[in-house]
Amino acid sequence: MSYFDAASSAPLHPVARQALQASLDEGWADPARLYREGRRARILLDAAREAAAEAIGCRPDELVFTSSGTRAVHTGIAGALAGRHRAGRHLIVSAVEHSSVLHSAETHRRDGGTVSEVPVLRTGAVSPDAYGDALRPDTALACLQSANHEVGTEQPVAAVAEACHGAGVPLLVDAAQSLAWGPVEGRWSLLTGSAHKWGGPAGVGVLAVRKGVRYASQGPADERESGRSPGFENIPAVVAAAASLRAVRAEAGAEAVRLRELTDRIRARVPELVPDVEVVGDPVTRLPHLLTFSCLYVDGETLLHELDREGFSVSSGSSCTSSTLTPSHVLKAMGVLSEGNVRVSLPLGTPAEEVDRFLSVLPAAVAAVREKLGAPTATAVAPAQAVSADLVVDALGRRCPIPVIELAKVIAQVPLGGTVRVLSDDEAARLDIPAWCEMRGQEYAGEEPAAGGTAYLVRRVTP
Repeated sequence: MSYFDAASSAPLHPVARQALQASLDEGWADPARLYREGRRARILLDAAREAAAEAIGCRPDELVFTSSGTRAVHTGIAGALAGRHRAGRHLIVSAVEHSSVLHSAETHRRDGGTVSEVPVLRTGAVSPDAYGDALRPDTALACLQSANHEVGTEQPVAAVAEACHGAGVPLLVDAAQSLAWGPVEGRWSLLTGSAHKWGGPAGVGVLAVRKGVRYASQGPADERESGRSPGFENIPAVVAAAASLRAVRAEAGAEAVRLRELTDRIRARVPELVPDVEVVGDPVTRLPHLLTFSCLYVDGETLLHELDREGFSVSSGSSCTSSTLTPSHVLKAMGVLSEGNVRVSLPLGTPAEEVDRFLSVLPAAVAAVREKLGAPTATAVAPAQAVSADLVVDALGRRCPIPVIELAKVIAQVPLGGTVRVLSDDEAARLDIPAWCEMRGQEYAGEEPAAGGTAYLVRRVTP
């Protein structure tokens, strides 16, 4: 089985396994106690904090360990907003942040705060100017991921941090996807990460808060982890997390070059091997191990099952949203095709032969899914003449990609200049029908309300 979903959770690094096993015998006691066992535990905890702080690029006393990356995000945002409540209650996030950030933003909004969501370019990157424009006198905090978890696009953190610094606004960076590859550049104020993303054990997150940042811990007071992360520290897991971060950083230089070559191979070959595919995300400014592509006329979950039978573990969109019926918020914000979405994220050490095998089985897997769904083929013969100037496709109650498939089947039945109205109550159609038009050279003429859903208008402008 080839595991190609490191963006969800990286396999446990051998160094993490060794450190975990070794510290189970030494790190079980209370590090706050002064007896021998407590002192041993404290030594391990302090050493882990120093190692993690060095890798992150902060002081040890600025770093605390949390129970997860999500907890680090929630804690960091809540503490920073509370610490700057006198400045205002305005929060800035990007439209493609991880769900943990967006959930915190929604909680802040429900509690009476205001939230500005900065849009992204089609590559998935934000514009630093857009972040600067979103800053207001009452802005308490801005949040920006270092790299996107679904498409791999790296964000201009340093430039955004400068804009925030000039306005006196702290910037929280969710660095969960990028910490394995290097420290985050720029004058960020808070930073979060998650150990299982870089090959450490699950259940360990990191939260760094720079000195001088106004911060007020929320919830009942606790004497551990500077009062920012309550509860008894899981010292063996923390030690393993710090050890694995140091280990992956030692490999990062060589592996980044090697894995980028492999993902570049996938980016180039997939459109050649599979018709009607859109590779999304920035082709250059991106993480070395991650890429995403979307296939027309394909249901992503069904394709994942096909690839699983062939021995490949990949994901469709974000692991945080793939269980829902709504399209990925990341792909929606980018304005790209969302159906048939496949994210490939290669773990350290992935053999080139496995990538070649993936490319060899993918075309048949996509073709099998399209055949099951009754998708049109490139060899389908168009009608000799148009039968109507306007057609209506009733796809109410049917999930994508069916509305797009039905559109593709009838577009040749209207003359040039004629329209097809696709009736759909699936939210994904709002994204995928315009994307189909762009890929097919047809004109998307907008949408209008319809009984039971929405009518999406497509005008035929090319043969």
